[in-house]
Amino acid sequence: QVQLVESGGGLVQAGGSLRLSCAASGGTFSNYAMGWFRRAPGKEREFVAAISWSGGSTSYATSVKGRFTISRDNAKKTVYLQMNSLKPEDTAVYYCAASSSWSPFEVAYWGQGTQVTVSS
Repeated sequence: QVQLVESGGGLVQAGGSLRLSCAASGGTFSNYAMGWFRRAPGKEREFVAAISWSGGSTSYATSVKGRFTISRDNAKKTVYLQMNSLKPEDTAVYYCAASSSWSPFEVAYWGQGTQVTVSS
């Protein structure tokens, strides 16, 4: 059983930056591909970014490519999402996820989510 706890959300102005963190406990962190998803008000949860076990491969949604960067520190059992040039449409609850497979990325564990609000 893997527990995921996100942090780092908050309120930021458009054009600003935030870094989300997701700390894992239980299980073997380096056995999991990790990802970030988000759910905006009134919308379904959508994929944002993913990173492979070693960090050698990453994948991004088109809407965030070039602005967001996913990374991981296996020694700290933590995955990060650096979000730059934030837009109001990035406002959402952001969820961390763990998957035992890379392709397809099938979520086995979810975090509880952290709110990101981008004001215009």
